[in-house]
Amino acid sequence: MSFHLIIGDKLHSSWSLRGALALDLAGVPYTEHLIRLGQPDTRALILQYSAAGKVPLLQTAHGTIADSLAIAEYLNEQFPAAQLWPADIAARAQARSACAQMHSGFFGLRANLPFDLSRDQALQPMPEQAQVDLERMSALWAECRAVATESGPYLFGRLSLADAFFAPVAVRLRTYRVALSAEDAAYVEAIYQWPAFKAWQQAGLEEVQG
Repeated sequence: MSFHLIIGDKLHSSWSLRGALALDLAGVPYTEHLIRLGQPDTRALILQYSAAGKVPLLQTAHGTIADSLAIAEYLNEQFPAAQLWPADIAARAQARSACAQMHSGFFGLRANLPFDLSRDQALQPMPEQAQVDLERMSALWAECRAVATESGPYLFGRLSLADAFFAPVAVRLRTYRVALSAEDAAYVEAIYQWPAFKAWQQAGLEEVQG
């Protein structure tokens, strides 16, 4: 089975990062096609692949799948041996809940701390809406750790789809120099040491140089 991932700029497309990390977790090779965002022809180019008009998009033998969460669940079904969600029922339920909350919320965080791998500057003052989201994010991560049954530095011990979904948050916390608890700082560092993330980060920073 072959996979082709259509993404936006690696420097700025947090949702594309999620799709790529999910594919890495599944352990399947894939090709990718990058469409520059914010260009006059961006939407037209994306519409050539899907009427959804957004990235990421995953082309598969079963059709084109739009949306990172749908991509993640598709890969989970196709590659059960990869155990993309935590094995424990309670942990798995919490992982799905956390990803769904990230997927549909935290608008204050997204609006005020846009994803940019090249940034390295604090935001002063921190907008109230963003601060509320930051506090909720820390609490959500704590909720994940509380039900984890496996050992490791990630939200549920070992790497899972939850980490693919929260990797862009880790980027925002580091690039905006947000003060963190020891637990959250360790988690952000773990994401930054994830080989698949490091490869994406390097490619994103090379876009700046290009």
